[in-house]
Amino acid sequence: MRFDIMTLFPDMVRSVLEASVIGRAKEKGIVEIEAHDIRNYTKDKHKKTDDTPYGGGKGMLMSTQPICDCYNAICEKLPEGTKKVIYASPRGRIFNHEIAKELSQYDNIIILCGHYEGVDERVIEEIVDEEISVGDYVLTGGELPACIIVDAVSRLIDGVLSDKECYEKESIASGLLEYPQYTKPRVFNGREVPEVLLSGHHENIDKWRLEKSLALTKERRPDLYEKYMALHPPKPPKKRKK
Repeated sequence: MRFDIMTLFPDMVRSVLEASVIGRAKEKGIVEIEAHDIRNYTKDKHKKTDDTPYGGGKGMLMSTQPICDCYNAICEKLPEGTKKVIYASPRGRIFNHEIAKELSQYDNIIILCGHYEGVDERVIEEIVDEEISVGDYVLTGGELPACIIVDAVSRLIDGVLSDKECYEKESIASGLLEYPQYTKPRVFNGREVPEVLLSGHHENIDKWRLEKSLALTKERRPDLYEKYMALHPPKPPKKRKK
């Protein structure tokens, strides 16, 4: 899978996506990630990529020409396959695990990072397939949202994580918040690891983990709990034979 990120700050994107799990996946060739500097495509002699908005208002707006030329250059070198162009924007769908799964089905994803007051609307009309938001708050640019999207999608690709269980049973992905987990030492500041986790009885451990996940989700994310219970209603108790 390939990601192309159009940005004014490519080093910011690279510093995040060339580290840890995603960085290793890139080194192995499981994913391709390229950050493209929009400034390299401007025709302005001062390397300007923005201008004042028509109609007045504070701030600057990113211009059409450098963005569209950057996009066209990417498309010329893009391998064959399905493609999706995303603009990281507070106007878009709120990003979640289901959207990450949708995006993981594409071969090529291009993400446009806005800055200042955003981008000329004609850019969105011309090249963008969908606007996606990472939450109801304001950031200084689209670079962090782009990294979040790439990270969340990449880890769903075979080979990025060591085992599918690494993401299928995690919080949100499973439909529930994740159960508490423990490692050595067995006792820390008087707090002991639950005895069931030391029992070696896998059926009891699985039952304990599910109970804890249900309880945490009900307490902290009742919306997720209700959705999960609607899909997994409790089985009625078996009738005793007379």
